[in-house]
Amino acid sequence: MKSRRLRFQPQYSWLLAIFTAIMTQPVIAEPANFGTIKLSPGFDPAKGVVEGYTGGSFSLSAISNRDRDKKACIGFADPKPDHILILEKDFPRLKILVNTGGKDTTLLLKGPDDQTIRCGDDTGKSKDASIDDRNFKKGTYQLWVGTFDSGARHNYTLTVQQP
Repeated sequence: MKSRRLRFQPQYSWLLAIFTAIMTQPVIAEPANFGTIKLSPGFDPAKGVVEGYTGGSFSLSAISNRDRDKKACIGFADPKPDHILILEKDFPRLKILVNTGGKDTTLLLKGPDDQTIRCGDDTGKSKDASIDDRNFKKGTYQLWVGTFDSGARHNYTLTVQQP
């Protein structure tokens, strides 16, 4: 019995070249759903205001059940962070507020390392979430805006303030 050898057909070399080029190109991933906020102390308040919308069924408690102050991390959001917050220097205090007009939102802020988590829920009598905390170190933070209802879509304005 004769054995048959498979031979490379030169007419298909262009297909192999295209496939190789596609498979070796780096994947460029978007770091956040709604972009980056870059701030330095004394920033113009307008630079700390961005917009987005909630949505997703990823449980924020999968990132952390509790934050560094033992507050519960709750709500549902997209697995990808909604915003990236870059602090160019240390901040002694920051306030991060969500405004949906009173929908029930939550916040999770992770950074500048993977162990530092801050979570927020209702602000006073409002169901909109906020985080008001001290000792924000220079670095990159990931920020999720969540809701109590999985998949709920609400437009919001997110404001970062330096009190």
